[in-house]
Amino acid sequence: MTDTGGFGTAEAVQAENAALFGEPGGADNHAAFVRAQGVLPGGVSSPVRAYGSVGGDPRFLASARGPYVTDVAGREYVDLVCSWGPALLGHAHPDVVAAVQEAAAHGLSFGAPTLGEVELGEEIRRRVPAAERVRLVSTGTEATMTAIRLARGVTGRDVVVKFAGCYHGHVDALLAEAGSGVATLALPGSAGVTEATAAETLVLPYNDLAAVEAAFAERGSEIAAVITEASPANMGVVPPAEGFNEGLRRITAAHGALLILDEVLTGFRVGPSGWWGLENATLRAQGADGYTPDLFTFGKVVGGGMPVAAVGGPATVMDQLAPLGPVYQAGTLSGNPVAVAAGLATLRLADEAVYARVDEVSGVLSSAVGSALDAAGVAHRVQRAGSLFSVMFGELAASAGVRDYAQAQAQETFRYRAFFHAMLDAGVSLPPSVFEAWFVSAAHDDDAVARVLDAFPAAARAAAEATPA
Repeated sequence: MTDTGGFGTAEAVQAENAALFGEPGGADNHAAFVRAQGVLPGGVSSPVRAYGSVGGDPRFLASARGPYVTDVAGREYVDLVCSWGPALLGHAHPDVVAAVQEAAAHGLSFGAPTLGEVELGEEIRRRVPAAERVRLVSTGTEATMTAIRLARGVTGRDVVVKFAGCYHGHVDALLAEAGSGVATLALPGSAGVTEATAAETLVLPYNDLAAVEAAFAERGSEIAAVITEASPANMGVVPPAEGFNEGLRRITAAHGALLILDEVLTGFRVGPSGWWGLENATLRAQGADGYTPDLFTFGKVVGGGMPVAAVGGPATVMDQLAPLGPVYQAGTLSGNPVAVAAGLATLRLADEAVYARVDEVSGVLSSAVGSALDAAGVAHRVQRAGSLFSVMFGELAASAGVRDYAQAQAQETFRYRAFFHAMLDAGVSLPPSVFEAWFVSAAHDDDAVARVLDAFPAAARAAAEATPA
């Protein structure tokens, strides 16, 4: 019998889900997907989960523990999705689970202030001192939406600059050329977004400071903010060019616009203070002053797997939010005590040893996948940003790397489909889109890593043999 890490045996999982799906002899993912499509649009609650770009039936998960997830059929996989980032410590860390259970025992939701949300805000500020004030919300989309509204309220301007390939949640004005699930579905934006809303967004090529300078030269008095992923990971991992984020700070400050650094994905995952902390440490080691944005948005790790996100920044800006200022934002479940307990426990447990292990595993796997693809003769580039990494396929990527969305879209995406399914067949769960980052956790021990390493050669050969559809 296979131990599923405290959730019972694989056979028990199968029996439980057989009852759920009404299938004698065990549930399966296809049956789950068919049933889901009868009630959920596309059979999922978030588009990329539908396996649209890789094909096949999505795996419906029943449990997770440490570096592993188990599907409804009772099959276990090494997980390199990690809930798209939050599982920094691994799934179902016992101390995080205990914190959630204790909080839940006192009540699931109050709609009133709690000390837990104060403590979480203080922990965020301890790690990112520039976040003098913190507003807790429930999702990354809420965080970026709030940051944009706040920037407009503070500046009295309407236009927002974003970069092609950067994803900031499904806020109307920020969906244009948004990468991630939108890129996977080959959609230029989204139906339901009005022309008037779209007209308030300028979309520029990423890593192109000259384009930013030109936009501000033409419309600087109209621009409320520039929003950017601290290090993009929604068109694959595409790190900022040297000096790019600093340049954005310089340009926005010169024109009275705000700089919003979106760390929903990188915040507290790539390091104790997120990408901003890593980048500033490097800059200061080189004798530079570093830079500080006007606003940060956080999510993923800050909730430890529960729905928590946050906006942070200096008091002079953040205090423009209601009830102190004129910029309104509210949420019944904001600062939910159970969710806050998960986030606070996760951040308190995320010490130097955790980040060191995540960096180590990321380094081993990113190097090994590159070696396997080299051995199979597959042109590619593995790109990293801290512990985040992804594979870009094709000669263009291999020769010069990928610096922006257009280059990310130009890669040989068809190779990822074959690579993905070969890994899945070998018991390794990768992100079901070439436009997503790979994640590891501190719970990925040597056994889990070995299983991934063993799967790479066959997956690389599958990628080599793949042909365009």
